[in-house]
Parts: sequence; C-alpha cells; structure tokens
Amino acid sequence: MKRVGNLWDSIVSKENIEAAYLSARKGKTWQRTIQRFDEHLEENLESVRVSLVDKTFRTAPYRSKKVFEPKERDIFILPFAPDRIVQHALMRVIEPIWESLFIHDSYACRKGKGMHKGSTRTMEFVRRNEFCLKCDISKFYPSVRHDVLQSVVRRKIKCPETLRLIDDIINSFPGETNIPIGNYTSQWFGNLYLNELDTFVKHELRCRDYLRYCDDFCLFSDDKGYLNECAARIREFLCVHLALRMSKCDLFPVARGVDFLGYRHFKDFVLLRKSTTRRIKQRLKALPWKIRSKILTKERGLSSIASTLGWIQWGNTFHLRQSLHLDEWFHDLKEVS
Repeated sequence: MKRVGNLWDSIVSKENIEAAYLSARKGKTWQRTIQRFDEHLEENLESVRVSLVDKTFRTAPYRSKKVFEPKERDIFILPFAPDRIVQHALMRVIEPIWESLFIHDSYACRKGKGMHKGSTRTMEFVRRNEFCLKCDISKFYPSVRHDVLQSVVRRKIKCPETLRLIDDIINSFPGETNIPIGNYTSQWFGNLYLNELDTFVKHELRCRDYLRYCDDFCLFSDDKGYLNECAARIREFLCVHLALRMSKCDLFPVARGVDFLGYRHFKDFVLLRKSTTRRIKQRLKALPWKIRSKILTKERGLSSIASTLGWIQWGNTFHLRQSLHLDEWFHDLKEVS
C-alpha cells in the first residue's frame, strides 16, 4: 500500500484552519464559548494555527458526562478551541485518504452513507439471502488499543508532523486503550480500525453480502454452514489482530426479520424497532413540559417532531404515524406559551 506524505502544510494553512473552525462551530453558534471566540476571531484562529506550526499544541484534559439514550455511555468533551478546531483541520486533509481505503458497504460517519442508506442496502441483502449472521463488538471504543491503531494509521500515512499530531490525540486518553466517544476524530479512528475487519471479511472470507455500521455488522448467505464458519474465523481475527471480542453473534433465517440500524427488515417490508417506537412516544410526551420549563425552545421542539417524522417515514409506518398524531403535536406545540 502506497503511503502518503507531505500533508502538514495543508493541515496548518490559514485556509484550512478557517474552514475547520466553520465546520467545528456548525450548529453550535449558541454556545457562549464560541461566541467569545468569535469576538477576536482572526487572532484566535492565528493562535490555533501557530500552536500547530511551532508544535506546542497538546490535546487538553477531557471532561466527561453520562448519557443514557439509547444506552448508558460516557461521553468525553474537549474545549472548542483549540482542540475541536484542530481535529477538524486534521480530518479535512486526511479524510479523503482514509475514505479511499473503506469498502462500499461501511455506512457510519461517511458522506453519502448513513443509517438510511445502510437500511436500504440491508433490504437488498435480506431479499436475496436466506440466512443472516448478525454480530456486534463488546465495548468497542473503550477497547481500541492505541498501539494497534497507530500501526494501522502508519500503513497509509508517513508524514512525521501529521503522525505526531495523530499520536497526541490517540494517546491523550490515559492507558493503552480507548478512543473517547465525543472526539470528532474517534468516529474516523473507529472506522479505520474496523476497516481491517471489513477487508478480512470481503477478501479472506469472500462474503459478497456484508455491511457494517460502527461496531455492528451483518453477513448474509444461503449457506448456513458457511456463516457458522465465518463466525468462528471472525471471532479469532478480532481477538488476534485487533484485541477485540464479540458480545453478540446471532445466526438466523431472514424470515425472522433482521433488526439492524433501528429498523426490522423483512423481505417485503420494513418496520421501526419496538424500542425506538417507545423512545419516540416518550420524547413526544415530554416535549410540552420541556418547552414550558425552558429546557427546549419551541423551535427546537418543532424541529424534534420534524426529525421524528423524517426518521419513521423510511419504514412501513402508516399506522404508527396515525397513532402518533404528529399533526396534532405540531398544533399543540405552537399553542404552548
């Protein structure tokens, strides 16, 4: 594999730092930290750039918070400046390099992919196969080994300054494992790490119908014995080469429905996952109270309903849409004062 060098000048260019700043602040301009940064924008951006040029930049300490939906997780947060701007500046240059390595059917955190495209592709595989092997990886992000990830990075990148910055971000979390959920770079590190699995499944196991979203993946075939063999070889590959282990590995006929990416995929229709439906109903029920309590603005409440409608319209959900009374929710929220 040809390695790429001479990336540093592109990363630290003024144009790239400015574009990274715009990307990092997108959708977050209400934050006071960003508003303060904007008060002296040019000198603050130059300060970020200089910290990279003179190699004084170091990833800041993390603060953490717990989230409980869809499951309990620790999220780690870095300051907007310089850390988040720096990570966006880095990825603006190396994203195309890593993107060229990924297989077609990897759907997480990539332009032109996403959950809905993955769901559509899942339906193609369900319709032309009889069995599905559905797996996920136990505590994936906390289990990623720093040394293994650094080795994978070096197979494609040889620019010393860029590698120094990547190493600083990887090693910013204490210990030998963990790429923190919350870092912009972590979603790319995770994709790069599991691209090793993707290429193994496609080239070594020669599985035609395979797709992955983050640490969840499915293999499809008409041959149940072949999928059983794949499960054993994947388990060994993950353990030996990536220091990971599977938490779930389920082999079943697709007629049962493939529960993946928030939907249940059958040969002739797609349903919303039951747990997703419950969360939608709970969120809608809480919206008027949250708006009255100033936890949410009315605009964000209406936006939440619109996003819910956009989510469920990808499935065969006519009766669900009727039961949720989304038009009535729009009307009721507009009346909230």
